[in-house]
Amino acid sequence: MPLAAQSLLTDVQKVSDNFYVAVGERGHILLSNDGAQWQQVPVPTQSLLTAVFFVDEQHGWAVGHDALILATSDGGASWQLQQFLPDDDKPLLDVYFRDAQHGMAIGAYGLFFVTTDGGKNWQQELFVELAAEEDKEYLLDLQQTDPEIYRQELSSILPHFNRLFIDGNTLYMVGESGFIAKSLDFGSSWQRMEEFYNGSLFDLHRTPQMGLLAVGLRGHVFRSEDNGQNWQQIEISEAATLNSVFSDANGNVYLTGNAGTLLQSEDDGVSFAERSQDDGKAILNGVALDNRMLLVTEVGIKVLNLDKSE
Repeated sequence: MPLAAQSLLTDVQKVSDNFYVAVGERGHILLSNDGAQWQQVPVPTQSLLTAVFFVDEQHGWAVGHDALILATSDGGASWQLQQFLPDDDKPLLDVYFRDAQHGMAIGAYGLFFVTTDGGKNWQQELFVELAAEEDKEYLLDLQQTDPEIYRQELSSILPHFNRLFIDGNTLYMVGESGFIAKSLDFGSSWQRMEEFYNGSLFDLHRTPQMGLLAVGLRGHVFRSEDNGQNWQQIEISEAATLNSVFSDANGNVYLTGNAGTLLQSEDDGVSFAERSQDDGKAILNGVALDNRMLLVTEVGIKVLNLDKSE
């Protein structure tokens, strides 16, 4: 079995200048104090982990397949199981906490769980406003006549929720079939935004010059200069699915994707150029450090020098 640092990793977070965390297949959780040397920690699961989020250097959560939620209160040294629903066979795909008590986890088939006590209890939520416009009238009628069937129908109609993005006081969520929604009250209520693309979206990012970038299937990139009211497609040279978008302190914006796709923009996401890649392995996510780019890929952690292409 390969070392965990060389296996499929799906997400990475820079918690502080001396604390980094990455997660991936078979429940692997890796910690680092420099982004270069990584240590695997024990976890009570072998399910694929898809996302990780730390609200401070002590309190963090990881989510994954089988609606799995893990939590730590000691900086990742130990992890406790908070939720595991293997009979449902649905993955959670992202997690976000605004403080150590209030958080949410989202995933496929409209999965949406919230907690107000640090994850000791998780409550599933269903939002009719997140359904497609053509389904709302039917669902609202059903809500009045048969609440139980309403919940079942709404759960089956809602799209996959792929990624959360916090932008000041606004929380965004993107998903399949061009789904994008925003909340101004930390997810208590949502506004589904007008669709501008019929394929899946996998990430959303606020650029250094305050644009919004959305990325998704088959190399689709969209940019908005008015907070998502209007979107312009950005043509790029790659047709691979794009998994994430992030920027560095110098104002460069990066796209990562399948087949080793790594693109860089020096004009705030208006155009992108290829950045040299040689292994062709999918890049699932990344973070820009002072002079390095830390990537998690299907073959583990990769570090690139930001001063030059490698």
